[in-house]
Amino acid sequence: MLYKFLYALYNTQVNTKKHYEGDSMYPQLACRESGAWWEPDDKEDTENHSGVQQLTSKGNFIFDSEAEAVQAAILMHDIGHGPFSHVLEDTIVQGVSHEDISLMLMERINKEMNGQLTLAIQIFKDEYPKKFLHQLVSGQLDMDRMDYLRRDSFYTGVTEGNIGSARIIKMLDVKEDHLVVESKGIYSIENFLTARRLMYWQVYLHKTSVAYEKMLISALLRAKELASKGVELFASPALRFFLYNDINKETFYNNPECLENFIQLDDNDIWTALKVWSTHSDKILSTLSLGMINRNIFKVEISTEPICEERKKELTLQISQQLDIPLSEASYFVSTPSIEKNMYDPADDSIDILYKDGSIKNIAEASDMLNISLLSKKVKKYYLCYQRLHR
Repeated sequence: MLYKFLYALYNTQVNTKKHYEGDSMYPQLACRESGAWWEPDDKEDTENHSGVQQLTSKGNFIFDSEAEAVQAAILMHDIGHGPFSHVLEDTIVQGVSHEDISLMLMERINKEMNGQLTLAIQIFKDEYPKKFLHQLVSGQLDMDRMDYLRRDSFYTGVTEGNIGSARIIKMLDVKEDHLVVESKGIYSIENFLTARRLMYWQVYLHKTSVAYEKMLISALLRAKELASKGVELFASPALRFFLYNDINKETFYNNPECLENFIQLDDNDIWTALKVWSTHSDKILSTLSLGMINRNIFKVEISTEPICEERKKELTLQISQQLDIPLSEASYFVSTPSIEKNMYDPADDSIDILYKDGSIKNIAEASDMLNISLLSKKVKKYYLCYQRLHR
């Protein structure tokens, strides 16, 4: 029964892919975690490169039940993501991460399947004795990263993310209950880390992506504020539940309606609400919503230094005057997030290289590329996002 469930889940993932040929827009990538990557024009990747199969072929004993469980954990570990990824975690739901929701959903499905996901949940929570299985689910060389870099590279047309995932998986082995990479795969790891850096700064944290995210957060927070004052807003039943109720972590865990409504949410709930809100009488909500619909998005400036507070106050005042709204409410149109990222953290589940003599070195020491050690340094960038001013 579990095998049939996994097969159905995997087919759902494959069949829901959309090929945006010639389209530069970034599609929503739902259910994208699998142990293999498929791409029609790449002969190497039409084979099923399973990480578990590669490990067992090198003498690492893995029970069939463990192999099945780790594949279930890989496929399901991000099912708690709501529409637009992390946005809902900061707006309509407070203090509940997508990992928390993933676990709740896995436990719910486990009950429906009479405990057949118990082992998968143990691996997901890193409570299973074989720690390397958890690394396949969540680690610096997990199957998720192998998949999303190539998938997102393919759909966005950014070729730098096209890593040799099949080659990396083929080089995986286990040493002292820890995933290692055979030394002949070191150049693939170097390419993987470099590609991840390029994809983050060129795609995931691109100015357009950040602008849309901050606008959507502002729109949802404004809608939430209006709802708390009793203002009538259009929303689907699922979205309405979160707008008109204060949901924190304790409430989410104790009220079954929260999870039930959350899993009903998808992109259509948000986009439909934005379309209707674009004509709402509240100027702040309508301006933000209309900007999202018509791609009149926030202007974004990026700096390596913190944004000057005077600059923020000046912009807030100008927006207040131009939109003819109170100064306190103009803050919805100015956001100053800072983003800190390192592409490799040697202290957290390090990537280790296994040599033929049995010795092991951290990739930062083993690599002859200078920038690999630099990738472990955290890079912090400061963003100034604000409503475009009409001159």
